[in-house]
Amino acid sequence: QVNLVESGGGLVQAGGSLRLSCAASGRASSITRVGWYRQAPGNQRELVARIINGGNTNYAESVKARFTISRDNAKNTVYLQMNSLKPEDTAVYFCYARVSLADYWGQGTQVTVSS
Repeated sequence: QVNLVESGGGLVQAGGSLRLSCAASGRASSITRVGWYRQAPGNQRELVARIINGGNTNYAESVKARFTISRDNAKNTVYLQMNSLKPEDTAVYFCYARVSLADYWGQGTQVTVSS
């Protein structure tokens, strides 16, 4: 079992920045994959960024060069630094982690970007 708690969401103007954090507890040391998804009203949940085995990162095309995912293993925390935010980045952002074949999700944090 892994528990994930996100923080750092909020309201920001277009062009601004936010940093999301996701603190993991439980079997955090067994996490093999960790990342962020987002879901806007009326849309499906979509991958934003993830760190997979070996530390490789994947990003959605829409956030490349603006968002950076990182992981602090000592703190069992993953971050999403979001720069140059756009109104279309408005969504609920969810942290997820994979242990073996099981996926775990946080409760989500709202990010709202005003124009």
